[in-house]
Amino acid sequence: MKVLVINSGSSSIKYQLLDMTSEKVLSKGLVERIGINGSRIVHRVNGEKHILDHEIPDHEIGLKLVLDLLTDEKYGVLKNLSEIEAVGHRVVHGGERFASSVKITDEVLKTIETLSFLAPLHNPANIMGIKSAMKLLPGVPQVGVFDTAFHQKMPPKAYLYAIPYEYYEKYKIRRYGFHGTSHRYVSKRAAEILGKPYDQLKIITVHVGNGASIAAVKNGVSVDTSMGFTPLEGLVMGTRSGDIDPAIVEFLEKEEGLSAKEVVNILNKKSGVLGLTKGFSSDMRDIEDNAIEGDPVCRLAFDIYEYRIAKYIGAYAAAMNGVDAIVFTAGVGENSPIMREEIIENYLGYLGISVDKEANKVRGEEKIISTPDSKVTAMVVPTNEELMIARDTKEIIEKGLDELKL
Repeated sequence: MKVLVINSGSSSIKYQLLDMTSEKVLSKGLVERIGINGSRIVHRVNGEKHILDHEIPDHEIGLKLVLDLLTDEKYGVLKNLSEIEAVGHRVVHGGERFASSVKITDEVLKTIETLSFLAPLHNPANIMGIKSAMKLLPGVPQVGVFDTAFHQKMPPKAYLYAIPYEYYEKYKIRRYGFHGTSHRYVSKRAAEILGKPYDQLKIITVHVGNGASIAAVKNGVSVDTSMGFTPLEGLVMGTRSGDIDPAIVEFLEKEEGLSAKEVVNILNKKSGVLGLTKGFSSDMRDIEDNAIEGDPVCRLAFDIYEYRIAKYIGAYAAAMNGVDAIVFTAGVGENSPIMREEIIENYLGYLGISVDKEANKVRGEEKIISTPDSKVTAMVVPTNEELMIARDTKEIIEKGLDELKL
């Protein structure tokens, strides 16, 4: 089965075509700047990158160009579009309705649309990708895989906020969590690497990149996660503040003459390490380089970033009454040996973990980075959300399921 995976953003479409017989990526790419001047497609096939400039006014035209590329004599890997047997879509928010991946029907699509108030920047873009694929590939089954789904088995004690219960009843204000497809993939893969049953392990997954979250995965179930009602809660991120005292919002409204919307925009887009470095950079690579060179502003931002991660690891070790493995993943987690080493050595000694400095030199590869005598295993597992989406899609279509039970 060949599966096309689509991650549709507000002005972009990420795509991968996978042959699920071998789980091989046949082609992948990115449609950039949809509806904006300078739009283009970065298309990768056979180890080569091709950049194709093209006017792309909307998502449907963007996806049409992708399908044309996939069947092109020079750039393609398909004889015709009939070889695409299913399409898997990343959908950011499934609310409480979707606790697993689902085959997309008209009813499912309407439900996703009704949940857009929970993710106004993401779900409408995901919907555009779904509708474009349904139009351009009529009759090809489509599957939705939700960022929030993996966290839907959290207990109420983890997902409810201590605010009047009526707001949960009226507006479904609660912790939802995100990056669920990544947390699910790397926690399962960690169990495979360890050679132990997934349903008998306590794993903390540390997905840290420009966006970042941590999950406590107990016996194969996410029992808590750091992002909340929105992706703003939790860790310090590239431009997001993570946890703050909510009274700061009112204080800034009054002292700076800002609206609540303007303050939230600051917390989402001008905070995090970007704010801590006085606007220097939101990219942890820049901050890490300057911190190593002794820049005090970047060093402090790096320390705060690590400290928040360590605090959540400690909280989740307590929440699960123990931990067997800590898994680093995503852009920073996979590619920052110094960050991993400093977190383990400065904060996690009480768990009986020691870092293997030679093993920890790895970037973007699966590796156990703790010493053999460590009581808790620390490891790097590169995330692969596209593969997880493709696997769910294949399973649902092959079994004819309306829903995949996690």
